[in-house]
Amino acid sequence: MGQESSKDAIPGDGRNETQSERLDRNWGQIVQELRVTQTGTQILTGFLLTLAFQQRFGALNRFQIAIYLALVILSAITTALGLAPVAMHRALFRKRAMDELVAIADVILRLTLAGVGLILTLTTLFIFNVVSGVAAGFIAGGVALVVTLVLWIFIPVAVRPRFGHSDK
Repeated sequence: MGQESSKDAIPGDGRNETQSERLDRNWGQIVQELRVTQTGTQILTGFLLTLAFQQRFGALNRFQIAIYLALVILSAITTALGLAPVAMHRALFRKRAMDELVAIADVILRLTLAGVGLILTLTTLFIFNVVSGVAAGFIAGGVALVVTLVLWIFIPVAVRPRFGHSDK
């Protein structure tokens, strides 16, 4: 074991891990988070794609069709984003680029979550719009957006430690 591998990546954080061990742990956490988002996003994308082949689809108005098409595009982009870190890992495997891979995958995962939040919001808007009308669609979509923002952004920011080391 060389001198570099015995150094703690973030002294005092209680983990006693090397930079490589920290990157491997971070990559593992990103992969676990991506598994959750990928499954949900792929199921929702498949569901959305089947809607166009339902009999009632022809009864949608222009606004509803626009929302539906925006959902399909957003869902496809979000699915592609969620799969991108896996493809990048394959392309960069054994290229000593784990630091870059973890950093880029973190950004992509954040974009994927933003896409999922928008898909949840627009899907709620779309379904309520079709079933109960425009006003109900905007109210339900707004509620979905607020709940998502509170759970995914405001609560984590509120409980984030104010001082100390960040664990990247």
